[in-house]
Amino acid sequence: MTNNVADHHPGNSVAEGNHEGDFGCSMVELRNLMELRSAEAVARLNDSYGGVHNVCKRLKTSPVEGLSGNPIDLEKRRQVFGQNFIPPKKAKTFLQLVWEALQDVTLIILEIAAIVSLGLSFYHPPGGDNELCGQSAGGVEDEGESQAGWIEGAAILFSVIIVVLVTAFNDWSKEKQFRGLQSRIEQEQKFTVIRKGQVIQIPVAEIVVGDIAQIKYGDLLPADGILIQGNDLKIDESSLTGESDQVKKSMDKDPMLLSGTHVMEGSGRMVVTAVGINSQTGIIFTLLGAGEGDEEKKVKKGKKIAVGHCGTGLTVSPMSPELWGRADRVPSVPRAVGQGLFMSAVTVVILVLYFVIDTFWVQKRSWLAECTPIYIQYFVKFFIIGVTVLVVAVPEGLPLAVTISLAYSVKKMMKDNNLVRHLDACETMGNATAICSDKTGTLTMNRMTVVQAYVGDTHYRQIPDPEAILPKTLDLIVHGVAINSAYTSKILPPEKEGGLPRQVGNKTECALLGFVLDLKQDYQAVRNEVPEEKLYKVYTFNSVRKSMSTVLRSSGGGFRMYSKGASEIILRKCTKILDKNGEPRLFKVKDRDEMVKKVIEPMACHGLRTICLAFRDFPADAEPDWDSENEILSELTCIAVVGIEDPVRPEVPDAILKCQRAGITVRMVTGDNINTARAIATKCGILLPGEDFLCLEGKEFNRLIRNEKGEVEQEQLDKIWPKLRVLARSSPTDKHTLVKGIIDSTVGDQRQVVAVTGDGTNDGPALKKADVGFAMGIAGTDVAKEASDIILTDDNFTSIVKAVMWGRNVYDSISKFLQFQLTVNVVAVIVAFTGACITQDSPLKAVQMLWVNLIMDTFASLALATEPPSESLLLRKPYGRNKPLISRTMMKNILGHAVYQLTIIFTLLFAGEKFFDIDSGRNAPLHSPPTEHYTIVFNTFVMMQLFNEINARKIHGERNVFEAIYRNPIFCTVVLGTFAAQIIIVEFGGKPFSCSGLTLSQWFWCIFIGVGELLWGQLICTVPTSHLKFLKEAGHGITKEEIPEEELPEDVDEIDHAEMELRRGQILWFRGLNRIQTQIKVVNAFRSSLYEGLEKPESRSSIHNFMTHPEFILEEDEPRTPFLDGTEDEPEPDGLQKRGGGNLGGSTALNRNNNAVESEFSFPEPGSPFHSLETSV
Repeated sequence: MTNNVADHHPGNSVAEGNHEGDFGCSMVELRNLMELRSAEAVARLNDSYGGVHNVCKRLKTSPVEGLSGNPIDLEKRRQVFGQNFIPPKKAKTFLQLVWEALQDVTLIILEIAAIVSLGLSFYHPPGGDNELCGQSAGGVEDEGESQAGWIEGAAILFSVIIVVLVTAFNDWSKEKQFRGLQSRIEQEQKFTVIRKGQVIQIPVAEIVVGDIAQIKYGDLLPADGILIQGNDLKIDESSLTGESDQVKKSMDKDPMLLSGTHVMEGSGRMVVTAVGINSQTGIIFTLLGAGEGDEEKKVKKGKKIAVGHCGTGLTVSPMSPELWGRADRVPSVPRAVGQGLFMSAVTVVILVLYFVIDTFWVQKRSWLAECTPIYIQYFVKFFIIGVTVLVVAVPEGLPLAVTISLAYSVKKMMKDNNLVRHLDACETMGNATAICSDKTGTLTMNRMTVVQAYVGDTHYRQIPDPEAILPKTLDLIVHGVAINSAYTSKILPPEKEGGLPRQVGNKTECALLGFVLDLKQDYQAVRNEVPEEKLYKVYTFNSVRKSMSTVLRSSGGGFRMYSKGASEIILRKCTKILDKNGEPRLFKVKDRDEMVKKVIEPMACHGLRTICLAFRDFPADAEPDWDSENEILSELTCIAVVGIEDPVRPEVPDAILKCQRAGITVRMVTGDNINTARAIATKCGILLPGEDFLCLEGKEFNRLIRNEKGEVEQEQLDKIWPKLRVLARSSPTDKHTLVKGIIDSTVGDQRQVVAVTGDGTNDGPALKKADVGFAMGIAGTDVAKEASDIILTDDNFTSIVKAVMWGRNVYDSISKFLQFQLTVNVVAVIVAFTGACITQDSPLKAVQMLWVNLIMDTFASLALATEPPSESLLLRKPYGRNKPLISRTMMKNILGHAVYQLTIIFTLLFAGEKFFDIDSGRNAPLHSPPTEHYTIVFNTFVMMQLFNEINARKIHGERNVFEAIYRNPIFCTVVLGTFAAQIIIVEFGGKPFSCSGLTLSQWFWCIFIGVGELLWGQLICTVPTSHLKFLKEAGHGITKEEIPEEELPEDVDEIDHAEMELRRGQILWFRGLNRIQTQIKVVNAFRSSLYEGLEKPESRSSIHNFMTHPEFILEEDEPRTPFLDGTEDEPEPDGLQKRGGGNLGGSTALNRNNNAVESEFSFPEPGSPFHSLETSV
């Protein structure tokens, strides 16, 4: 009955005449169908729809030709079934960002103080002008100045509004940039579909229900679909199900393909059945979106600096953890807030005490009721001075500088073919000490051509004449290449006349197809004769097989299998070879060795990749067991061996030389033959003649670094990696092992920072493990892109060198900004504090301080954080992980310039009136007009900052501070703009800015003192930093030794997720062990006397060893066995310790294990970092 209903349902929906009536099934039906799995899905598909081909009919699409591509039809499908687009989270409005900026504590304090000041200035109590109130109101009656008392409060409020608007605008433009970047990443994602019988690539967002999509190894599925045809298809569905096992997909067992899952092996075609928010991934996103409201409420508590925008593409953190770690340790970042608060509090207390003692003690005045508002106005003024000290003391421009620097770099890096997915990777890249690069496409052009061949006992040094090859051998070559290749690989005519033919798909296969064309044969005719549907079984290429085989049913009832792959692997499986007459003859081991020596090695030494073509016929009597791969892939007959050339990119040798000069070691990790790899590495300059470098094959590498149990020994690895330059015939696991080993290594002065390039699906773990993962934009699979930090849009090694340059530039930009800002901070705080305490008034008024704050925070971060990089950045060694943000040279510059500025300011403050022959501005009464004296102090201070900003462009002690200044128009605009604004403020700012117009000569003096900064900078340069022993560095990265032991969860960044999962398993296992500890104790009671006299046994780190040796005992006073959660309070036997104490893991426990699968467990001794495992896991 149910089936009946299901069968008739589509008919009903047509009758209803709604949108969905145009198609044989509704969106809801398809959505429900996609929620089924395996046998249940197959049953529903067959019962309700009559199989996948009927689903195609109902969706009005052809399994072979695809959709027509008619725009009206596509639009209708979007209306009925939705678009393949998951709407992003709504961006914050400008007003929301303004509100967030207003949450700043110092700004709130200033607003309150300004409002109180405003209120009091409008309140004129009777008798307030009383002489008895002291000099509070003295000297202000003339010019009606007391009426202008409100101006200061209003000016502060206005300044706060400006600061808030600037901050909000910065956040808004930042978010806009990141969203632009996100959409750029999304546009980059394309997928292969069939429309009008043509295979085309379209942006993922344009896929509609009913499209026939071609899927292959490495794809990230962009929509839900049902398999129409598949070859050896395996999918990783862990992103949806959490199950790490790969799921085999086939028409009869499990044809359901889900969006967001990865194709790990094989190829096929599917009909798209659900897109966007109706796909399985979209449904999850929608559920997440529903919970966002509650999340935002939680998030609102506490201001965020970062704009975190996650999706398929971009994750943003304004500063890498490394940079934040260091910035947090710059003495005046978080501590500055505390110190600033302390300084401002002291300032206020001193001012209030000074005023009270002077007025009521020294001048012996009594507190009159009518004078109260005036006294309160004084106290508010003191409070405002205190707050301004705090405003200047806190360098809140640092996060802004970091974000601007990173955002600017990311934008510019796009032009250099680096698409940055994780912002912090940009800065990390500047510290890279090692790059592990692929060969194909990165170091070489990835335009492969067959240049040599060995056919019928003859080694042809160039492409042979078709007539020189026997017709039957030629026929085998053509069929072996045309059929045993992905049908998506093809050679297309050149775009421009006279250009090279275009290679589409796998480049190695394209080279072989090109070889067929060079032999004047047509591969397309063979493919038309044998369409993909006729292929009986396909063993697709993967990194384990290193070969591909396709089985066809022969006309006589038997089977023929064509194979191709790495020559040494296929030749090992060949028992026959075609001779010059095209007849198979025996191919023995000695023949193979001779062939390797005479054919394959000479080809490889010329940098050629060697591929072997072979075939095998199976008799018709019994069908072989296709699942026993080893038996199928044996007894092959070799047809030919070809040598494929992939020329080195012309710009690569120069780029590698730059890396070596910059202190970066380049290693080649490739799946190619060792001779080919060595030849290419020599051409690139990775291997230099006369140098003692290692070239290893994957097998040899594993033999050297693993112990007899197959576990990676870090000690052994440490002996190899420093000299290793080429790792050939390597598997993705070898790549991961090498990267992890280099990162975990403690050999050498500093820890290594490793960048890795990858394009294959299996490169994912190595890309994730690396400090910076580069995925190939052209040849890379979606899985590799997903795991990477930066995508190389041109697959070129030179782009990595540019990324290094930009990374170093980001680091230097932040240091430049810090050098400038900390100088201003030190000077402004000391001037405001000392001035206020001595003269009872801050020489720099609140509004002036806010202007200085604006110059040094927002404008300076814009100017100094947007310096373009120069080639000179590549002439120094990497900083390494623990390099301080503030070097001793920078500390020398900061203190040197602070001394100059303080000397000038204090000279002007206490003797300026005599020098310029003007009235003194010190001890002026409340609401008195601005004085020339204090205006000169303020103007000189700003001029010194402006010229010091030019000094701050250099942080390594260079003398020429003007070098390439014209290359940074933003810097020039900011400096000239600030200068122009300063003129306007001084000449026309008047009362709000507490400024009085200056004469031309006074202006010249201010500028002259400012220029003195540049001369003083030259003087500081001549003092050698090495002589100033008292200078300290600041802002180190946190080293392991500095982390308190109880905070160190295992080996912090050295353990990856797989290892953590394994540890969890082991700990659960230990819980079981705990349950039998009571029995063991009983046994020990009998045993203790036996082992009393024994020496302490040697330390053992493996749990298996540990369990097989009976000499462990349990003691009450030892630490208990770690539990998964630290909440087990039942009185169980504590600890598991070997007799004589000491931890079993020995000193190698921290980073001995290199492989996720081979993790061991060591018992912690009290006080060891592992002791906290109980709570940290």
